[in-house]
Amino acid sequence: MDPQSGFNSLTKTFHSLRPPLNLPQEDTPLSVTEYAFSLRANSPWLDSVALINPVTAQRIFYSDFIRKTNHLAGYLQKVTKLSKNDVAFVLPPNSIQVPILYFSLLSLGVVVSPANPVSTESEISRLVQLSKPVIAFATSSAAHKLPDTLKHQAILIDSPEFESMTMSSKYEIDRVTVSQSDLAAIMFSSGTTGKVKGVMLTHRNFAAQVAIACSFWQQRDSPAVMLYTMPYFHIFGFFYCLRSVALSEVAVVMERSELKKMLRAVEEFRITHAALTPPVVVAAISQDGLTEGYDLSSLEGVVCGSAPLGKDSIAAFMARFPKVVFVQAYGLTESTAGISRTEGPEESKHWGSSGRLSWGLEAKIVDPETGDALPPRKHGELWITGPVVMKGYIGDVKATGETLLKDGWMRTGDLCYIDEDGFVFVVDRLKELIKYKGFQVAPAELEQLLLSHPEIADAAVVPYPDEEAGEVPMAFVVRQVQSQTKRSPINEAEIMNFVAKQVAPYKKIRRVEFVNSIPKSPAGKILRKDFIKIALPSRL
Repeated sequence: MDPQSGFNSLTKTFHSLRPPLNLPQEDTPLSVTEYAFSLRANSPWLDSVALINPVTAQRIFYSDFIRKTNHLAGYLQKVTKLSKNDVAFVLPPNSIQVPILYFSLLSLGVVVSPANPVSTESEISRLVQLSKPVIAFATSSAAHKLPDTLKHQAILIDSPEFESMTMSSKYEIDRVTVSQSDLAAIMFSSGTTGKVKGVMLTHRNFAAQVAIACSFWQQRDSPAVMLYTMPYFHIFGFFYCLRSVALSEVAVVMERSELKKMLRAVEEFRITHAALTPPVVVAAISQDGLTEGYDLSSLEGVVCGSAPLGKDSIAAFMARFPKVVFVQAYGLTESTAGISRTEGPEESKHWGSSGRLSWGLEAKIVDPETGDALPPRKHGELWITGPVVMKGYIGDVKATGETLLKDGWMRTGDLCYIDEDGFVFVVDRLKELIKYKGFQVAPAELEQLLLSHPEIADAAVVPYPDEEAGEVPMAFVVRQVQSQTKRSPINEAEIMNFVAKQVAPYKKIRRVEFVNSIPKSPAGKILRKDFIKIALPSRL
């Protein structure tokens, strides 16, 4: 094996250059919550602050967090009658109540299935069909979207009743034996077909990512204070909820990513680290004088993931915040979040790279045409194997077989290369998903919706570059012919409004262009990549 790149020329496999992972034996009964608490037991700050609401300044200490978690778990087990392998559907707000809920459910062996609370009723109905929950948790503003067919009545996270459940000590929890191979979560991800998939992740998957997080933890004089802007229904937020407990971090949970409020929070709560999406980073560097008047001296590091960020944006951020270590990361829902990341100031200088392979992972770069594994610097599809790889897609044997190969490798669907120093570079997505502010938008889903309009004959949806959002959905539309010389008069605004009424805000069509035809293969598949090359260059 080349010690510089990690590439084995005999097996054509890249090995992680990080130290080996110290994971529990696979057959040891252990939930990820037990694992996180066991790691926290070694912390020098056993009763530090766990969670902060920056709006109200309410603080929950770790002693309170553990007590509330146990009380809620006891109530859900004894009163609600939730049991191991039940599925709980959650429409979580970004609030300090959500980690308590997640830890309670996971400790009972209940499978957590979180979804975006801004999803429409029809979208939620589809997700519920996939995950088959027996109960749902939501805020009072989102609860009306839930179906009334679940076994148990929905519980409102923002209600006084929920708060009382976390305070009641009447119900002693009966310990549940959870295997590491048991399902911990069903997270939702869109595939190339536009059909939403339920990603099955195990307790061991999450434990491996928690162990990875602990591997690069450095000795500190006080707990790290992490600013949370990522949503708790996203794999990024879900995993960070677990790792913060393992590392005894203080989590400052923001309801929304509003830049001025974030800057104020950094100053007020002496935040040391922040997990940000690329749009937030771009906003931070694009407004002159924005950071003036704020004391941001406590900030040590920023982690950026969930969508690509250009070299110019990174350079501008580093120029504005020269003392902050900028960490670039790359991962998938199917890999339980991180696949690679930069570590420390030196690695962070590899702008444009998403860092080196994480602890315990191996990778191949595979030629999509020939299936041959490629050496450093060659472009191909990234395949990975390791303890973070998902169990599969729930109820979708075909999609699982296409993604998980028999010998343990998982196809990421991303076009990448690994350089001679072992750094991963993500070039493009083979999967054709649009990444709007880190959210996945499937073109086919929007195309099917457009085709349901009586005045639209054909349509193609492609990503259009956008500095703030990364990419926005753009529709190319063929109007219906109304006569030999006349097409439908439907306009751009009508099309955008038609779609907006039926999808979550991040899926909205943001641009429309009218064309005479949509290029397709003999089998009828839209040739999106060819279309982008032909239709977009003149508009960029």
